Amino acid sequence: MKSFIVTILFTFLWIGISAQKNNFQLSTHILDVSRGVPATGVSIKLEKYSEQSKTWNFVDEKKTDTNGRISDFLPAENKNMGIFKLIYYTKDYFNKNNTESFYPYIEVVFEIRDTNHYHVPITLSAYGYSTYRGS
Repeated sequence: MKSFIVTILFTFLWIGISAQKNNFQLSTHILDVSRGVPATGVSIKLEKYSEQSKTWNFVDEKKTDTNGRISDFLPAENKNMGIFKLIYYTKDYFNKNNTESFYPYIEVVFEIRDTNHYHVPITLSAYGYSTYRGS
């Protein structure tokens, strides 16, 4: 049964990775592994770190769609290199699903060093999460 669930999750990830829009440089995806579904309606804020002022600056904020995705962060025609942070506001998502959770939000900090597409998915449960650089 576990291998079946893992296979399904990887299938969702592969389909999503293949379907990314090329006109945006950054995308993200949340899978709620405790329920086996995409996490819909999660607010995610994107910030960029300023080396000069040593502060985080707001870039954009969006909500995940019915597939748990945001595929249109950072238009590709811009020079988007630097250190970025995605803040996943998970508390409201878990409250909406009547689930107690440990993390009210999750911050994922990463660096964009080129013009390639960056996909930053997370797998989520009420008491844990995992992330990696997708493609």
